[in-house]
Amino acid sequence: MKRNWISVKSRASRDWDGGYTIGGIIGHGDAFVVRDPWGIRPAFYYTDDEIVVVASERPVIQTVMNVGLKQVNEIKPGNALVIKADGTVKHEPVRIPQTRKSCSFERIYFSRGSDRDIYLERKKLGFLLAPIILEKVNHDLKKTVFSYIPNTAETAFYGMMEGIRAQLISWKKERIRALGTAISDSDIEEIISLQPRMEKIAVKDVKMRTFIADDGSRDDLVGHVYDVTYGIVKNYTDTLVVIDDSIVRGTTLKQSILKILDRLKPKKIIIISSAPQIRYPDCYGIDMAILGKFVAFEAAIVLLKESKRSKIIDEVYRKCKEQQHLPKEEMVNFVKEIYKPFTDEQISAKIAELLKPDDCKAEVEIVYQTVDNLHIACPNDLGDWYFTGDYPTPGGNKVVNTSFINFIEGIKGRAY
Repeated sequence: MKRNWISVKSRASRDWDGGYTIGGIIGHGDAFVVRDPWGIRPAFYYTDDEIVVVASERPVIQTVMNVGLKQVNEIKPGNALVIKADGTVKHEPVRIPQTRKSCSFERIYFSRGSDRDIYLERKKLGFLLAPIILEKVNHDLKKTVFSYIPNTAETAFYGMMEGIRAQLISWKKERIRALGTAISDSDIEEIISLQPRMEKIAVKDVKMRTFIADDGSRDDLVGHVYDVTYGIVKNYTDTLVVIDDSIVRGTTLKQSILKILDRLKPKKIIIISSAPQIRYPDCYGIDMAILGKFVAFEAAIVLLKESKRSKIIDEVYRKCKEQQHLPKEEMVNFVKEIYKPFTDEQISAKIAELLKPDDCKAEVEIVYQTVDNLHIACPNDLGDWYFTGDYPTPGGNKVVNTSFINFIEGIKGRAY
């Protein structure tokens, strides 16, 4: 029987396109959990003489079962964890494993930061941003205040500050060498005492819950859920650098966060995203399927219109319509052509322009993580379709194709 039902799962899953972790139980008492061949969705398990536990996140199992890191293992892509009726636990191949494309956005945002690997990866994402941040503030740490918002960006903030300090050590050594024998005690004291200014700028009222509010009232709530620490930023002198874990739609930034930060009267606000620009919809389990809601996409469309290249929009629409009825395996992600004429920096600049509130007095700049840095920080989870449009399965190209058509034709709802 074992070979038969494994064979049934293997045949049934040939037509499955996407990320999944599927569990089930059979009448004779065997149970199973199957993971997709690309490892898109996470799956961890723990087993002992009495119990088998499977969950999407490792620290959940560690906490509930009170076990160590090495006692929790990962179900391999394309495999099934099989729990026999007699208690025997085995791994059985169901599909041929493909190139691993585990979802990187799980690592950046959705998974619990209490997982050791995810915690270190998020710190690394912040660390890798340090050089470009220092460049943006002209290495003027005396007039720069570093902070983070929301609370989920705290880990990336720690990494960012480690990166700033590492860069600062190099600057201090160069400065001391440059002064040579002419260096005085006061020079030494001034150089070694220089430290980045980091403050708790935005304070969240834990009694206020915004995620359960309807869309109409959520923005008003967000405007009140945060308070700011007054008197820390020097009026119209300091630059305020605030790291966020991702910027998807930008609605909260425009309608609430930037207005809140502007109350502190900084000369400039720089919002840092530890994730790259989110340009393409997801269809593998995270509800981000509507292309027109991404601020990076909106910025690219505006740039095309402003630069009198609207014909690219029309051409992409034509290509998407022409392949709409092709088998998904033959579809191409032509939406990439929307972004092709512009650099990442040009799109970021337009995003900052779109998101800056009309009544915001401070200059606003937005800086995104690079895809290269993302892969450095998360080397084992290379599913980056949100940022690159490189979907691991043919169904991804079908979804982005449909999502663009929906945008042009004004059709609301998901593209799958």
